[in-house]
Amino acid sequence: MLAGSHLPNLLVGLDARDDATVYRLNDEQAAVLTVDFFAPLVDDPYSYGAIAAANSMSDVYAMGGEVLLALNVAAFPEDLDEAIVADILRGGADKVFEAGGIIAGGHTMIDKEPKYGLCVLGLIHPQRVFTRSGARPGDALYLSKKLGTGIVTTAAMMDMADPRHLEAAILSMAQLNRRHSQIIREVGAHALTDVTGFGLLGHAFELAEASGVAIRIETGRVPILEGALEYAAQGAISGGESRNRHAWQERISLQDDVSDELASVLFDPQTSGGLLVAASPEQGRELEQQLSLSHLSLWRIGEVVEGEGITLVR
Repeated sequence: MLAGSHLPNLLVGLDARDDATVYRLNDEQAAVLTVDFFAPLVDDPYSYGAIAAANSMSDVYAMGGEVLLALNVAAFPEDLDEAIVADILRGGADKVFEAGGIIAGGHTMIDKEPKYGLCVLGLIHPQRVFTRSGARPGDALYLSKKLGTGIVTTAAMMDMADPRHLEAAILSMAQLNRRHSQIIREVGAHALTDVTGFGLLGHAFELAEASGVAIRIETGRVPILEGALEYAAQGAISGGESRNRHAWQERISLQDDVSDELASVLFDPQTSGGLLVAASPEQGRELEQQLSLSHLSLWRIGEVVEGEGITLVR
């Protein structure tokens, strides 16, 4: 069912197409609920569990909430080594503990290919919910993590990736968006989402469409993981990148000077990607200062303008 006058406590539902569902419990608290899981994208089972958990919790942070409880959602082959299963679950549990939450149960089924993730319950103040729909012309656009995780992990599966590049991608994917979200909540912003399966361009387009604005992205400012452009040029492209191109390229103005490998990075589906933030110039300066004091990354990659769609500029 959809949010609306007949469901006044459902603050964010299916009609909003936002990062998570938000349901008001009382005047001071609302529940944030989301679920996500996927097949392994790295070989190490502990890292896989930690990345899947960070990715699942990211939608709570994209709404401005804090994680309270999580349930494991898993599927494993019947003959999979129990030690591997234990490492996956331990990676997820450790990441939830880092987030200040607890694993309270879950459900597992038998499947030929491993799959793991979380159903996550968070809390937020009903008047402090961030959505994609508040960006305004004049806002600065920020990104909190480098792009290219899909390309680097695909290259690793093809035995093309430098171990240092893969390690950097794993560290990025396992990093929680919690502290960034807390500082954004303290400072304020107009719109917030996270960059995941639709890639930077897909999620930026959704933010622009929901807000009724246009977005200009300065390609030279976009942070990219080391090796990602090289691997894209060598053909380390995932199926998700192709699907994103098909879905979004007709609605995005790609300039002639945007190389094919750079376009691949911009369309690249991210796992546990960064937060995409639209903030006023004043809010943006405060965000930059506070995140710098906390030794956290933030890149200004563009601006919000009047109009519609996405335009890429140098």
